[in-house]
Amino acid sequence: MPIDEGTPFRSVRIAVLTVSDTRGLADDRSGDTLVARIEGAGHEVADRAIVRDDTDTIVARLHAWIDDASVDCVITTGGTGVTGRDVTPEAVERVADKMIPGFGELFRWLSYDKIGTSTIQSRACACVARGTYIFALPGSTGAVKDGWDGILASQLDIRHRPCNFVELMPRLMER
Repeated sequence: MPIDEGTPFRSVRIAVLTVSDTRGLADDRSGDTLVARIEGAGHEVADRAIVRDDTDTIVARLHAWIDDASVDCVITTGGTGVTGRDVTPEAVERVADKMIPGFGELFRWLSYDKIGTSTIQSRACACVARGTYIFALPGSTGAVKDGWDGILASQLDIRHRPCNFVELMPRLMER
């Protein structure tokens, strides 16, 4: 899709949340991959955290960032599968004002080219919560690359045409 070179780039302030019972900052490859892509695109990492696979803990972290005016967007990695400990989509739904179903649909469509029918196990999702975008990606580095490179890099670039998420940010709280 085309980039409108006449529109100035606008940096988005993005918080990165890794959901994992086993990872720390020293071995959070998916979080590191996401941070590198965010910064490489010219955006700002507003904050970064790792929380365990627990719905209430994830919801609390999301609420804190939703209420923080210095965070425009949250991207999570991990906890989107179908096992008993995978609860990120449930946490996202608890804070959501509006779900963005096309995000998960497009993610799985892109992922299908790489992992085939295994993509059906992904519950990647997105929402708007009190004016903040939240995008939940699976925890593998491949999934983070697919989600960023295939969707978020363009949708978080105000120059992307015909439309993008950034240009809608000022209107997310309209009633």
